[in-house]
This record gives sequence, C-alpha cells and structure tokens, in this order.
Amino acid sequence: MMLMAERQLKILGMIQDNGSVQVEELAKKLDVSHMTIRRDLEKLQKDGLIERCHGGAVNKTEVNYAVKSVSNHTQKEKIALKAAEFIRGGTTIFLDAGTTTYEIAKHIMEYENMTVVTNDLEVALLLKSSRVELFICGGYIQKSTGSAVGYYATQMMENFRFDMGFFGAAAINEEFHVLTPTIDKAFLKRQLAHQCQQSFLVVDDSKFNRQGMNFINKLSDYTGVITDHEFKETEKTLLRKEGARIITV
Repeated sequence: MMLMAERQLKILGMIQDNGSVQVEELAKKLDVSHMTIRRDLEKLQKDGLIERCHGGAVNKTEVNYAVKSVSNHTQKEKIALKAAEFIRGGTTIFLDAGTTTYEIAKHIMEYENMTVVTNDLEVALLLKSSRVELFICGGYIQKSTGSAVGYYATQMMENFRFDMGFFGAAAINEEFHVLTPTIDKAFLKRQLAHQCQQSFLVVDDSKFNRQGMNFINKLSDYTGVITDHEFKETEKTLLRKEGARIITV
C-alpha cells in the first residue's frame, strides 16, 4: 500500500500537471476512499501548496521559471515569431512575465526608438544588452518566477499607457477564462491589459483545459490570442460570437 506522504506527492504532481483535480478522479487512480483523498487535500492546503475547491482542488503555486523555460519551447518560439510580426519600431510595449514573452524579447533586441516595460527580471536582463529603452517594474519579487507583483508593482504601473502588450497565462479553462494561481498577478495582468491600445495573449497548447484559482479575464478581452492550440469547430463558433480573435501558428 502507498504511504501517505508518497500519495500526497502524487496528488500534488497531478495538480501541478493539470492545474486541478477532482476527488473522485484521485480516489480511482490511487485506489483509496474519497475520505482519504479529502484528508490528503486538507493537509496539502494547510501546507499552502493547493487551494480546495468544490469537489477537488486547484494549484496554488506557480511553476518554477526553470521548468517553464524548457517546457514546450519549440511552440513558444513559433508563437513569439508570430507575435513579433505585430511589433513596429517607435512604439511602447509591455512584456508580461513569462517564458513566451522572453522569446518575444529576443526578436526586438535590435529595435531602435522603442520603449519596453516589463515586470520580468529575466526579460529585463536580456534586454539590458539591446538597443531598446528599458523600464522594469518594481515591487515584490516572486522568486520562483522572477516577476514583480503586488501593491507597489500595481501602483507603479497604473500610470503607464502602451501601444501594445503581450501577456502570458498559467491556465485557460473550458469556458475560455484566463486564470492564474496568484491573486496579485491577476490584478496586475487585468489592469495592464486595459492600459494597452492593443493587447495579445500568447499561450501554448498546454495552458488550455486547465484550472487556476484567480480569474483574470476572457479570451475576447484581448486584441488577439496567439496560440498553437487547435480549437474544435464548435469552440471556434462560440469564440467568434464572443468577439475573440484567434491567431494560429
């Protein structure tokens, strides 16, 4: 029989892989009772690793930057290349924290007369050696992802206005809601999307059909969604009705 600690590690891994889990699903896969799973989830929540939700649990912590950087790297490069087609010199752009936006940053290194604002330490370090004018957002640094979040970051950024912005996401659920495990990130991302004349969500296929604790916005709230995800015909029809523009790579 599996030890409790081993079982809880498996549960945590499943939540990190899928964004969320259901009690019934876990009970079947791990061959234990629903009550045992609920006790495991209560322990993981007490440890601050997950957040309980109706019938299951969702991820509460961000995936480490090093893990993100190697995950679906080829898809991220393709998405970044497509995103770069929309960027012109002489503009002011915001690059959200994330490994896909890091790939976008690689394409603008030689631009002149361009201003870039970011809340990502890795993006800022990359662009430090570029020709662009660079601003970095201050505030609390989430060490696992290398991004600035929280009250001071939100306060600093509220007076900026951008020609365009490129945003990442941790999860997009079946209703096409954009979600994140971190409440501070949700506020900042939602605010900054409204401060861009054009806003683009840049997300690879792995981010779809996942759950997160905090709602940011919807796909239709962006100028365009650049992705390699393949939508069903029924989903395409629904997204068109909602006004979402999907840009497929």
